[in-house]
Amino acid sequence: MIEELLKYVSVYLISTVKFIGGPLAGMSLGLSYLETVFLTIAGMMTSVFVFSILGRAASRWYSQYRHKRKKPVFSRKSRRIIRIWRNFGVVGVAFFTPLFLTPVFGTIVAAVFGVPRKQIFVHMLWSAIMWSFILTFMVYRFQEAALEYL
Repeated sequence: MIEELLKYVSVYLISTVKFIGGPLAGMSLGLSYLETVFLTIAGMMTSVFVFSILGRAASRWYSQYRHKRKKPVFSRKSRRIIRIWRNFGVVGVAFFTPLFLTPVFGTIVAAVFGVPRKQIFVHMLWSAIMWSFILTFMVYRFQEAALEYL
């Protein structure tokens, strides 16, 4: 019983930090496809909930930290994020969060650009649902293909 609970908690916690980690952990721990999908969604949405509240404060802290250390304001990564924001807005940030950003960083980016919490939550939810089904399917399908090949 505790072992099964630890499997669920592992997938959930990994998904709060790195989205693709959820499907990989779920597959490696022997969870079903749907269990993995739902735990991955729940993990990402937990991060979205927490960091939509803490996002602006984290941004101010990071800005002060960079200013004290005399770090440049713009980097290659920040320019890329601004380009995504200008071209696609919150929908683009939500779309790319599971793939290239992390649930934490994607939520902070949306919060920094002034998106209301409710809108962040809605857009991150559809993104988490869509990418969870797609990435979990790919992970499970390629595992089956790899086992057939061996």
